[in-house]
Amino acid sequence: MSLEKDTISQSNSAVTHSILDEKFNPRNYDHLCELAEYILEIGKLPKKPIIGIICGSGLGDIAEILTEKITIPYSKIPGFPTTKVPGHKGNLVFGNMGNKYVACLQGRFHAYEHDMNMALCTTPVRILSLLGCKGIIVSNAAGGIPDKVTYGDLMLVKDHIFMPGLAGMSPLVGISDKRFGPTFVSVHDAYDREFRSIAKNVAKKINLNLKEGILVMSGGPQYETPSEVRLYQTLGANALGMSTAHEITVARQCGLRCLAFSLITNICNLEVDTAVEVCHEEVLEMSKKAGEVACKFVYEIVNDLVL
Repeated sequence: MSLEKDTISQSNSAVTHSILDEKFNPRNYDHLCELAEYILEIGKLPKKPIIGIICGSGLGDIAEILTEKITIPYSKIPGFPTTKVPGHKGNLVFGNMGNKYVACLQGRFHAYEHDMNMALCTTPVRILSLLGCKGIIVSNAAGGIPDKVTYGDLMLVKDHIFMPGLAGMSPLVGISDKRFGPTFVSVHDAYDREFRSIAKNVAKKINLNLKEGILVMSGGPQYETPSEVRLYQTLGANALGMSTAHEITVARQCGLRCLAFSLITNICNLEVDTAVEVCHEEVLEMSKKAGEVACKFVYEIVNDLVL
């Protein structure tokens, strides 16, 4: 199937869904089920995806390596959030990646774009689970904290510090329907040990100097002050971003096995008097340079995963 042929240009399903007639509620399990069914219908998927992939800033090319692609723009999915951040294309792409059928999100939903509505921003993760995914790979662009990581590194995430979650803004707040999964989700092992082991073996195979560390998710959209960076450094963090932790939290409630990695696009400031400006253009430029390596890394991991 060609991309041009299978890109969904308009929602013309003959089936009427309540989500088209009333306001979508990301905390309503039935709405989410109907949304998943709607995607299956308009996409005419040949089979269900087994792995979901979320592409971070500038890393959307990961979806371009799929074969027999079916592309659905986010704007054509009722109730789906939108993304306006440069470097996020805003497509849900299905296709083959090596020996597995996958669903790839070209662009994620940052809480700062949507009034800090974590439930809405994690809707795609719940949809991936309902579509049949058993595992999820999440990528992001992040700032590195000296001295473990440096500019251009890929860092495997082994744990996270979810700052909005600590402030009471968990995506699980208000989720009471037991069909979603357990209310009190254990995230002590959020990043699957076997998946991380496979990723490390892949890194060796492709001669990638893969780092491993702890990711902080802040609310954004402002970058961190030097004092905040030093605080996170004291807590043991190695990279700072504005995503991923909320998605992983929901993925674990859904029972998905998780893997995440960060592309270190800049080095965080530690001292006020020597601080330099961080800009999103710098993030995108580094992402573009590392795109080919990231694509190969993900491709090999997907092929080696056993689900």
